[in-house]
Amino acid sequence: MAALCAALVFVGVAQADPKQPASEKDGRYFDADGNPTYNIDAKGKVDWPTYSGFQRYNAECLRCHGPDGMGSSYAPALIDSLKTLDYATFLATVAQGRKNLAGGQEKVMPSLGEDKNVMCYLDDIYTYLRARSDDALGRNRPADHASKSAAWQAAQDSCMGTS
Repeated sequence: MAALCAALVFVGVAQADPKQPASEKDGRYFDADGNPTYNIDAKGKVDWPTYSGFQRYNAECLRCHGPDGMGSSYAPALIDSLKTLDYATFLATVAQGRKNLAGGQEKVMPSLGEDKNVMCYLDDIYTYLRARSDDALGRNRPADHASKSAAWQAAQDSCMGTS
């Protein structure tokens, strides 16, 4: 019996926390499926991509989807959508757009696939919204953040055409 209890305790410890990143490369964090995710330390300091996502969300998405991803009268709360929406669907929806005629209302998500101010930072926006959706990050600007990595800066420069 004691061996069984010890085994159950060990299994509980060995299981990964689904909100913790499974891996990191160049300051960017990934879940077990290889999708971008956030990293927030015990003091609330967020990784750079999550902070960048906060900035880009506020610059490009807030006007339709409301403050902090909480939705508006004509666009859904993305913090709710990301509870069921997978990464690939999120990317496709932003890039290709979407039209919803349900409930007698026409709701249109424009295609943003050509907008570098969105597409160059889409993983960052997703990371920020994922942290909000998981209740790992509160409303408003994160109080502290990591510095951007050289790899992140190089990717931004390449995507924006400034390198």
